[in-house]
Amino acid sequence: MSRRNLPVRPGDSATSAKTVSESDVYLFAGITGDLSPNHVNEEAMRATRYGRRVAHGALLVGYMSSCSTAFCARLDTPGEFAVSAGYDRIRFIAPVFLGDTITIEYRVREVDQVRRRTIADVTVTARGESCAVASHILQWVAT
Repeated sequence: MSRRNLPVRPGDSATSAKTVSESDVYLFAGITGDLSPNHVNEEAMRATRYGRRVAHGALLVGYMSSCSTAFCARLDTPGEFAVSAGYDRIRFIAPVFLGDTITIEYRVREVDQVRRRTIADVTVTARGESCAVASHILQWVAT
């Protein structure tokens, strides 16, 4: 049985935006158990070079995942669905502060029709600067 090509091309993209709230950070801290003062202690963070609390890096990866899900929802892939095969080269370049509105851009870099995979570059920006970057691998599998 021959499969049709994935309806994805390099350059295809999706974007999403979200204001990172205090409740986002506290709920994430509670779920993961990461109660580092970096995220939950405003007073302690005032004494640092950041001057205030920062969002968890892993929370930003969660927002990246949400953007990839929105990207996949637009695709017509009968008999297949996309699963994450992982993130590579995740880097946290600048802090995301509570109250920042972030924009996530998900842009396909490579499409491998034979292996049924795509690789996308993902960038999180806030305050006009890149805060986090990663490569994301999606694998299409049969239903």
